[in-house]
Amino acid sequence: MQKPSILLGLLNGVGILRNCLLLSLGMILISCDYAKADVIPDGTLNTTVTQNGSNFTITDGTRVGNNLFHSFSQFSVSSNGSAVFNNTTDIQNIFSRVTGGNISSIDGLIQANGSANLFLLNPAGILFRANAKLDIGGSFVGSTANSIKFVDGAEFGVTPTSGVPLLTLAVPIGLQFGTNPKPIQVEGTGHNLKLLNPANPGNSPINPQSHVTGIQLEVKPGKTLALIGGDISLVGGTLKATDGRIELGSVGAGIVSFEGGKFNYDNVQSFRDIRFSQKALADASGFGGGAIQMQGARVSLIDGSVALIQNLGSQSSGGINIRASELFEAIGVDANSLIPSDLRNETLATGNNEEIAVTTRQLVLEQGGRISSYTYGSGKSSNITLKVDDSLQLIGFTSIYPNPSTISTGTYSVGSAGDINISTRQLTAVNGGAISAVSLGRGAAGNVAVKATEFIELDGFMPGLFIPSSISSPTLSAGNAGNVQVDTARLILSNGGRVDSSTVASGNGGNLVINATESIEVRDTVPGSRNPSLISSSANIVDDSFRQQFGLPSSPTGDSGSLTINTGKLTVSDGALINVQNEGSGDAGSLRINAGSIFLNNRGRITASAKSGEGGNLNLQVQNTVLMRRGSLISTEAGGTGNGGNLTINAPFIIGLENSDIIANAFQGNGGKIQLTTKGIFGLEYRPQLTPENDITASSQFGVSGEVQINNIGLDPNSGLVELPANVTDPSQQISTGCANSQASSFVGTGRGGVPQNPNQQVGSDRTWSDTRDISAFRKTGNLTTQTPISSEIPMQATYWHRNAQGKIELVAASSSKNVQTLTCTGVPKS
Repeated sequence: MQKPSILLGLLNGVGILRNCLLLSLGMILISCDYAKADVIPDGTLNTTVTQNGSNFTITDGTRVGNNLFHSFSQFSVSSNGSAVFNNTTDIQNIFSRVTGGNISSIDGLIQANGSANLFLLNPAGILFRANAKLDIGGSFVGSTANSIKFVDGAEFGVTPTSGVPLLTLAVPIGLQFGTNPKPIQVEGTGHNLKLLNPANPGNSPINPQSHVTGIQLEVKPGKTLALIGGDISLVGGTLKATDGRIELGSVGAGIVSFEGGKFNYDNVQSFRDIRFSQKALADASGFGGGAIQMQGARVSLIDGSVALIQNLGSQSSGGINIRASELFEAIGVDANSLIPSDLRNETLATGNNEEIAVTTRQLVLEQGGRISSYTYGSGKSSNITLKVDDSLQLIGFTSIYPNPSTISTGTYSVGSAGDINISTRQLTAVNGGAISAVSLGRGAAGNVAVKATEFIELDGFMPGLFIPSSISSPTLSAGNAGNVQVDTARLILSNGGRVDSSTVASGNGGNLVINATESIEVRDTVPGSRNPSLISSSANIVDDSFRQQFGLPSSPTGDSGSLTINTGKLTVSDGALINVQNEGSGDAGSLRINAGSIFLNNRGRITASAKSGEGGNLNLQVQNTVLMRRGSLISTEAGGTGNGGNLTINAPFIIGLENSDIIANAFQGNGGKIQLTTKGIFGLEYRPQLTPENDITASSQFGVSGEVQINNIGLDPNSGLVELPANVTDPSQQISTGCANSQASSFVGTGRGGVPQNPNQQVGSDRTWSDTRDISAFRKTGNLTTQTPISSEIPMQATYWHRNAQGKIELVAASSSKNVQTLTCTGVPKS
């Protein structure tokens, strides 16, 4: 009898078989036919079932070689019940199908003899409830596929066929899905994971004893636990394959292939969703060899759900591989265990862990969600490789305990931390979201490489602890920090966001390279503090509480690394900072910037400094302009006995306004050398000491002052000028032919005519010129030579028009004959 739709979580599963359409994950709406919970053969094969209360014993079946085939019309096990496959121990594979169209509800035990692998195939759906257990010697594959395909072309399917079905002794090679595969769900009460050191949740491994209890579906060590169907949902469900493989595949249509013990999805046309909630767990921990793979459209871990591999042995693990065609997300933290939603690899011994790899279109970590890999032994922690086609977002933090959303690798011992490699189109980290490879032991931190083709934006911090949004590879111990490389079109750091490779202990800081083809903008400080947004390779002194928490020295002894920036436009403003720095006894690294232009505004700073060691060198190669405003600073300085570093700027124009300075100073050591190569310096002047003006200084308080060298590559005032002839042009060629040459005429050079002798003088007259000759000679009436007058017609402006006799329009000007006289030389006497 048909029943109305109801919530699966409200049903009493004892003695109930459900034929359900699962419409959503988490809260699952179903429409069900009720039937008794039974294991019933369908008569197509030689399967025999013997019932004793809620316990069912399955014998016979059809055997072909080492393969055993069973066929059921219904297959469900109630709470405290069992379904036991009583096979001979030489059987390698048991293939069981359910053809009746009802979902399989498993709330008890499924058992098989020997080391046989068990395949449970039901296209109507499979539900594992809280009391579901597995006791089989081999691997388990639960699937809602339509059929199992074999290497010889045979197919074991659930669609009724006429005659005897084709069975085979060949090995299976894949699962054939129809166009609408039904879901698989695992319900439970969630994992019992506990931290080994709950007092320090951000730095504690999982207690190895905490994930051996409370497990529902578990296979023997080294075996595979696979759930391949439509939507895959673990609602508090727990899966465990010690040193084995956990495989979750959410398929829309196509074929999933078996290849060497692994599953291949190349022939799948579409995918569905995988969702972990309510502390769900997939655990492949052990002594090495464990692996987890998930493949779907959207893969979600929420409510403190975890995919975990903890390596307690000497062999390498197989890593965690997530392929989500649309989205991977990890959101939230379990309030009781303080376990975040996490893809997590841990090494507690000598074995290494293989990488955590996520391939998706969009990746979101939110409210403390993580992707993490740590070593607490001598083995190397796994690398993290993320390939995100569209966007990667690290959003926010959790108020349950102070840890933000992170992508991180780390070492707490002698093993080295893994590398982080990220490629995406857009990357955003806000409110403390971080990408970090850290050393808290003698092992080295990993390298970090982030590539975002459009932009990277790091904004804000986690309130209370002032943990910034960041990309970093620091060391807090004897291990060296890793190198950091960032490649993007635009990099934006604001409200305390930072990119850094630093040390606060005896390990050396790493090198940092940033390539931003369009622009880099570093602005602001953490609101309410002096902590700036920054790009830095440094060795820093930390505050007392932080130092005590991690057992850090009072002053770092490691050297800071170098920093290289390549960009089209660099802007540093509102207290933000770019620096190489060493506040301990080591040397500062070098800082080199290649930019189209640099703009420092409102206390923006580019510095290289050391407290006791040698100040770092600072080199700016700029294609256009360096503009400094409102108290901005470019400096290389050394305290103590260290020498100030050298400061080199090559730029067409260097402009300093409003108390902005360029300095290379020292305390007891020698001041550094400043070398500026430019076409023009505006506003800045060399001064031996700093003043409220715009200064260029290279001084030392107790040592030898440094050197300032300015190379002006501006235009040479003599270049490009035409050399004039020594003699003035022949005067006879400058007199109108209408006048005859006479001894009374002359051509006189009268001086500069007011032109200054050099560009620094004001324009002024050289001398006053006046004609002091006797003009009476011009009035003599001697023998005058009469010259033929030259007519000089001056064009006149038309004042009106009329039509002439031919009918044409003519423009007419008033006659000028009365006002204009012919120019002659008749008044000039011959001498």
